[in-house]
Amino acid sequence: MSSNKPQSSGKPQPSSKRDQASSYQVNDPEAFAKNLLRLMEDGSKTLSGVFSQSGNNQGPFSQSGEMNEAAKSMHEVMQAWMHEPEKLAKAQGELVDGYIDLWSNSVRRLFGEEVEPVVEPTRGDKRFKDPEWSDNPYFDFCKQAYLLSSNWAEELVDKTEGLEPHAKMKAEFHLRQITSALSPSNFPATNPEILRETLSSNGKNLVEGMHNLAKDMKSSGELMKISQSDIAAFEVGRDLAVTPGKVIFQNKIIQLLQYEPTTPKVHRKPLLIVPPWINKYYILDLRPEKSFIKYVVDQGFTAFVISWVNPDANMGNTGFEDYMREGILAATKAVQREAGVQKINVLGYCVGGTLLSATLAYQAAKGKTPFSSATLLTTQVDFSKAGDLLFFIDDDQLDDLEQLMKERGYLDGSRMANVFNMLRPKDLIWPYIVNNYMLGKKPMPFDLLYWNQDSTRLPAANHSFYLREFYHHNLLAKGGMKLDGVNLDVGKVKVPVYELAARDDHIAPPDSVYEGAKLFGGPVDYVLSGSGHIAGVVNPPAKKKYQYWTNDMGDGSLQEWKDGAKEHPGSWWPHWIKWLRKHSGPKIEPRAPGQIHGQIEDAPGSYVTTKR
Repeated sequence: MSSNKPQSSGKPQPSSKRDQASSYQVNDPEAFAKNLLRLMEDGSKTLSGVFSQSGNNQGPFSQSGEMNEAAKSMHEVMQAWMHEPEKLAKAQGELVDGYIDLWSNSVRRLFGEEVEPVVEPTRGDKRFKDPEWSDNPYFDFCKQAYLLSSNWAEELVDKTEGLEPHAKMKAEFHLRQITSALSPSNFPATNPEILRETLSSNGKNLVEGMHNLAKDMKSSGELMKISQSDIAAFEVGRDLAVTPGKVIFQNKIIQLLQYEPTTPKVHRKPLLIVPPWINKYYILDLRPEKSFIKYVVDQGFTAFVISWVNPDANMGNTGFEDYMREGILAATKAVQREAGVQKINVLGYCVGGTLLSATLAYQAAKGKTPFSSATLLTTQVDFSKAGDLLFFIDDDQLDDLEQLMKERGYLDGSRMANVFNMLRPKDLIWPYIVNNYMLGKKPMPFDLLYWNQDSTRLPAANHSFYLREFYHHNLLAKGGMKLDGVNLDVGKVKVPVYELAARDDHIAPPDSVYEGAKLFGGPVDYVLSGSGHIAGVVNPPAKKKYQYWTNDMGDGSLQEWKDGAKEHPGSWWPHWIKWLRKHSGPKIEPRAPGQIHGQIEDAPGSYVTTKR
């Protein structure tokens, strides 16, 4: 998700000291002064709006709310270190030694001596890719001083003793927010690219950046939304979610889409896709060359997908059981009737997969088996190792969140989007602040980031149940969850399961997915893909990116599984299709959408385009 890079200025990079000097001169002092006046005038209006808006953006999952949490976390860390004054003094001495080495190297470099850097960015850190971060002594000093300080602070928190594990995890998370924000790459005077652009354009970039900020503020909802993609470049149904199909069934929670066949024959058993309700379904139907749904249809499967409603205050009491009954179970019955079969294949992605796992356990408890197989993509069933999102799930934050949702009946999608962005601030927040507001450029058009900005609301009752019963109490894994009065035991689920995890997933970590996969009572194929939560899933074969690993499922740890796993180049999609064919029956004549239920409207349907 971080591949949307700020646009280059298009100017040649300085290649000598003379070129460097000329790059940092104002071309037109009069135009520069005028632009600074415009910036001050426009900025005063825009920033007053920012401050007034920030006063209303309180509560959980907001920027101001997390700043308060960060202050609490850092206070706890310092309190713990005050009980270890000798260790603290030693740690501070190590930081000072690093500064002295950096200063000494900088002086030697000014006299023309070649010196090795005291500290260097980690591989893949895109903040310091401009050559002048290394070539120019001033920017190199800023970079290294920052890295020394941030690395030292992270090590200090890591070595903090006496903190509860959850408190320590929160401190590490909040420190990442602070160090990401304080990077010299985020400030015009210490970022060579911004400084060059400011002087060469006579400050026009800053004026344009202020206009971009004002535009983002105007289009933002409950919380400030920083544009990550050019939203004018895409339209759902025109550029995205364009696989031909029809809405054949709907109720107050879902629309059910059936897709037009593209092959002379199709497998008898269809596939029902259950996407996450936290986001919109078309992550699996982006542009045609990246569409997972189109790929499934082109492989000879009758595909159905659930499109969740974008709820409003009237759905505040709609709970997790409702999403099971009127979501997966209602869709399953509609697919069975439309396809004329008793058993179907089903696939769940992220929280859609968690809902599916609970539904599988519910059906197993009632002795019903409408599914031939289940595929789970980056899905957590056991939340004991759920990763960074656990930082947001404690009693105090849940109480605040539930009070907020109680007042309005839903959680605004911008709050969850804010959470996901804060998990990767170096990739999903600050590059766009620099590009949009300091370089004054429009974000590049990127379908995946357009989808990321197209958030949806979450019903209060459903979201509260999900966070408390799954994340906070982990009841499904512990065997203590009930739905509709039925005790759920994932071990009773005997259908074959294909479980995909992503190596760099920060939302559903592979450890967490692996622990959940071990709970099922039937055969499980655990597969690990390269990349993260989205790119690890949306990885079409034609792109030939990343890789995936396979191994037999055992009782050991994920590391033991990895040690014996076989690496395969390219996409996991063909591997999964081969597995799915084994559970899909013989080939039959293709089915046109809505032969039994009729056709309500064309895909992608109205639920996915409703903003409310």
